[in-house]
Formats: sequence, structure tokens, C-alpha cells
Amino acid sequence: MGFGMVFRFGLMAGIAALTLSTSAAAQADRHARVDEVFAEWDRPDSPGCAVSVMQSGAISYRRGYGMANLEYGIPITPSSIFHVASVSKQFTGMALVLLAAEGRLSLDDDVRAYVPEVPDFGHRITIRQLLHHTSGLRDQWSLLGMAGWRFEADVITQGDVLDITSRQTALNFDPGDQYLYSNTGFTVAAAIVERVTGQSFREVTAERIFQPLGMDGTHFHDDHNMIVPNRAYAYARRDDGGWRISIPDFDVVGATSLFTTVEDLGAWEHNFFTARVGGVDGLQALQTRGVLNDGEVIDYALGIGHGSYRGLPTVGHGGADAGYRSQFLRFPEQKLGVSVLCNFPTSNPGRLAQRVAEVYLEGLMVAEESDRGGAGVHMSPDALQRLAGVYHSRMTNAVRRVTYRDNALWADVGGETALTPLGDGRFRLGDDPTVVTLAPDGRDEVPVLRIPGDPSRYVWRPTVDLDANQLTEYQGVYVSHDLGTEYELVVVEGALVRRHRKLSDATLTPTYRDGFSGNGFYDFTRDRAGRIHGFTISSERVWKVEFSRIGSP
Repeated sequence: MGFGMVFRFGLMAGIAALTLSTSAAAQADRHARVDEVFAEWDRPDSPGCAVSVMQSGAISYRRGYGMANLEYGIPITPSSIFHVASVSKQFTGMALVLLAAEGRLSLDDDVRAYVPEVPDFGHRITIRQLLHHTSGLRDQWSLLGMAGWRFEADVITQGDVLDITSRQTALNFDPGDQYLYSNTGFTVAAAIVERVTGQSFREVTAERIFQPLGMDGTHFHDDHNMIVPNRAYAYARRDDGGWRISIPDFDVVGATSLFTTVEDLGAWEHNFFTARVGGVDGLQALQTRGVLNDGEVIDYALGIGHGSYRGLPTVGHGGADAGYRSQFLRFPEQKLGVSVLCNFPTSNPGRLAQRVAEVYLEGLMVAEESDRGGAGVHMSPDALQRLAGVYHSRMTNAVRRVTYRDNALWADVGGETALTPLGDGRFRLGDDPTVVTLAPDGRDEVPVLRIPGDPSRYVWRPTVDLDANQLTEYQGVYVSHDLGTEYELVVVEGALVRRHRKLSDATLTPTYRDGFSGNGFYDFTRDRAGRIHGFTISSERVWKVEFSRIGSP
């Protein structure tokens, strides 16, 4: 049965309850098992989490664990208000869906018709591409970080994001060609809502989404100085093992800055059954996956992602800003929803939500993928060592390192991860079911690394080891129009160091000829005489931002 048919059946004939035991004893046992998931943080000296579990659109369990405020000893409750970061994006998507349904815009409109600050890159960018992360726009947080903005120290406004976006001279890729997560798209989307309605984004979403659903503890936080009763503060570890306050201080909405509770997210989950906001067609549009120019269907819809866990389809989104972490997870076929909001960075609410779901759906889930993956095949130490080294993507200038130690290969893919050989150049990433390929390719038999979901082709490059004298040719002052800033590169105690008036010094480590790693990937360019005249800097979400050398080498 299709998505729309499921909704219409639910609205006309009622939603069938979960085919699970709902006796009081069974529910009490589940609640106790949920409490066990969060038990280690259920203390008066620790930050923690709030959780809500929704069955057939109604909250069946809610509770808080740990402290919302360590200074005043205030515990987390189901009504504690958290900053939920990128969980915000689905509400931005819904705001655009509502305006499209009223005919006030089309999701296929050119964004420059509403936000002319977005440069004309020679390619039309649509609102839909903003919401699918297929616009090619460079990510705002990465750009601002490169430009010298200090998170949790410098206030960042919506205007600051639009300003740095307006400075860009290139996209990461042509719109619609690829999927790459970009917060910029959702900030621009919120600006579109404001300019179409003449209201603030906060006002629009309150009137059109939160108030109709009774989400009284929810708002888009567009003023970091605003007092929010019942707010949970966020924390991060200090070097001495204690806690420090870690809360965002930006006034940026659309991509982030939703303040909400697990109870209110229960009301939002209930809307997927009633369709009170958005209607059946609007909710279907919200959850419809994007399509790339070549016809590939991606897993991301309009601010909400599709996935699976242990054989069951899921829909949801996570979030991370400063010390806050969040997860909104739905199992639509089983009519189960889980929201987990936490106020410390190592909490991993995505995994916690999965563990909670296991309490209710264990009997319907398949075995863990890692349990079914097998032990792998044997490869000789010589064969493994030949694959170790630096792998470089010409498309993004990103670098991946593959190292050999303890008779195994390790790759820096989402953190250093062990590679288990499966044969035919295939390797499993640690306990993850993801399989990468790492094998000689082409006539020259140079090893190539390919990662699912990453369009880059990472080619093995010979490494270099440069002494202080060789590093001197890279010294100089470099300026970037796209970032509106300067970097100075100097040799200090035999190392090349990047200096900036606001950022901490960063050591640039040689990786391949004219390529360095250190707070990004630096790829130096030379003139016809072979002299260094500039470089590009790249990160995971920003590719090839240009810097030009000032003066003569």
C-alpha cells in the first residue's frame, strides 16, 4: 500500500493499533527497560536526556533523566525545552510545503526570485533542491569557521549567513547533480518564507504549525538573549573531567534553532496520523525522496531522511549543536515513534532511540547486520601494507588516510575505523554494514578507495616529507574573496603553520606534493614558472575555496 493510501485509510477508517501486547504489565516492563537505557545518566550530578515513546500516534511513555541545569540542580523532565539543532529542518520543509499548497510559491521556483543575495552561479537553484541538499551551496557553518567565526564565542545572525553566501564565487557542484548536506539551503529557505509572508520565520511556524498542534513549548529561537522558561542548558566535558556550559549563541533559523520538548514532538508525531497540519498531500510531499539529475533517488526528503534499522523502514532526523544532541525517529509501518533529546555531546541519541525502539519492536527486527556479516577473509600483511597510504579526491580535494598496524588496515572514514577484508577489494567498516572498495584500478594499478554515498574517487598518492627549508616556499599571506579573510602561513620549528587573527594556530601536515592537511585540506597551485601563487581549502561540506597569495613569493 502506498504512502498516500495509508494516510487516507487512517483518516477515513481509523488507524489500527500496534499488534503488540498492550497490557498494563507488558507496558510496565517496557517502561522499566526504557529506563535501563538511560540509567547511567539518571543522577543529580550529570546532564542527561528526555525521551518520549509514541504508539499509534499517542504518547505511551515519557520521562527525563539527569539534570537540565547543574548550577541550580534542576532535573530534566518531559517538558524541559531543548535546542534540537537539525531536527528543525522538517518544520522548515513543512513551512514551504504549506506555502506551496496555497499557491504562494512553487518548490520548483528559482531561489533568486526571493533571495537575490544568492549569487548567479550560471545554474538555476530551486527551493526543492535547497530542501533536498542537492543545491550545491557550500555549507554555512564550514564557511563561517574558515572565515574566523568562533562558535560559542561570536554571535552569528541570519544576515551573517546570507552575507557569506553572497560572497561565494562557486558551488560545490552543479545543482541536482549530487547530494551533500548543506545547512545553507535551509537558512535560505527560511528567508524565503519570511519574504513571501512578510512575517518572521518564528511567527509563521508558530501560527501555521505549532499552535494548531498544541506544541506550546516549541518555537524557533531567533534571539539568543531571549529568556526561555524551563530551558535545559547543555554541557560539554572540560579537560579536567568536569562540566562546562556549551550552548549555541547564534540567531540563525531554518537549518537549526528549534526549541522544543519530547512531549511536543509527540504532538508532531501524532500529526502524521491526523494530518491536521499539511493534510495528507502535504505530509506525503514532506516525506518524498529527492531525485538527482541522473534519476538516482536519494534517501533525503524535505528536511527529513529515510533509512532502516534492523530490517524496518525508518523516517526521521538527528541534530547536533554545541552540547545539544537530538533524535526524532519513526517506524511508520509499526506506528512507533521515539524522540530523544540530550544536553551533552557524547550522548548519541540516535543510538539511544534505536535501543528504545528495540524494547517495543525486538520481535519484529532482523539480527544486527554486524552479526550477519561474517568474519571476513584472510589477506597477507604484504597485501594489506600495499593498500596503506594517502588517498586524494580531485573532485573535492579531500584526503583519506589508510594506515596499517596490528596486522590490519584502518581508514579515517567518520573517525578511524578498522577495515575487515571481505574479498575482491571489498572491506567492511568496523561493525558497520557499510562496505567500501579498496583495490588497484586502471592500467597503472594505483589503489582507489570508494565509499558508498560519497561520489568521490579517492586515488592513492605518494606521500612527501618536507623539511623546514622546503616548507619556506609556502610561506606568505593569502587572501580569500569568498571568505573575506586572510591567512598567514609561516614556518615555525620545522612545521608549516596557518595563522589567523581570530583562529588558533593550525599546523599543516604535508600529505602529497603541494597537498597539506590541517583544519581542512589545502591544495597549493603554482604559476607557469613553478612558483606558489595560491591554494584552495576544502572540508567535507565545502569544496575548493580559493585563496590568492599577496605579493611576490
